[in-house]
Amino acid sequence: MSWRMVDEGWGRRAADFAALLEPAAVREYVFVHQALGVGPAHRLLDMACGAGLAMELAGVRGAERAGIDASHRLVEVARLRNPGCDVRVGDMAESGFDADSFDLVTSFRGIWGTTPAAVAEVHRVLRPGGRVALTFWGDMAASPGGRLLAPFRLATEEQVAHQSDMVGLKRPGAAARFLTDAGLEPGELFTVPFVLEFADTEHYARALASSGPAYEAIQTAGEDAFRAACDSAVQPFLRAGLPIRGEIALYGITARKPT
Repeated sequence: MSWRMVDEGWGRRAADFAALLEPAAVREYVFVHQALGVGPAHRLLDMACGAGLAMELAGVRGAERAGIDASHRLVEVARLRNPGCDVRVGDMAESGFDADSFDLVTSFRGIWGTTPAAVAEVHRVLRPGGRVALTFWGDMAASPGGRLLAPFRLATEEQVAHQSDMVGLKRPGAAARFLTDAGLEPGELFTVPFVLEFADTEHYARALASSGPAYEAIQTAGEDAFRAACDSAVQPFLRAGLPIRGEIALYGITARKPT
């Protein structure tokens, strides 16, 4: 089962991911929670919850929350951040949560165009009238901060092509069709704020290295080549006394389960 391999890429540096990379997504998490009106009346499931920061922020808004992720090491961080919550290790396409049991489902760059079974699971666990919000990458090459992700291209040609397929929801109409095919009623596409921001080159390189795409690049080219690629990619973003900062295009879409 391929989901069992996720921990190899995403979980091997779980602490670095949680403390150095995931905080860049706070704007994204807060924006989507605001758009959904997350609050005390909601039971929320975060699919591909990673280290659980989005769950924690939903808890700040008063929601009862649960999560699932394929990386057992990231789930340990999520449980630390969300004591008492039901956070599971497993396949998001077969979560094991009861049908019709959640008011809201979120997935922050966790459900890809290559994972239609996960959207079918969203439909199953949502109560009638419940809503889901997905976020997914836009055009990274055209984004001011897209160059910061250039070291990922050290992976094999096949792996880079697969990464491109995974972000296919950015294509016109693709996200709406993806949700409709699962029996959900999609809303409008919207732009989500997303900024990669790091204190210095060392923190940037460590943060990037904690991700799944970096794992593929490092396995292909080696640690030294990956670090050299990071040192090169970051140069245009270096400003004396200022953090490294690059905006990247990110989109979101909501959908509702018909009543």
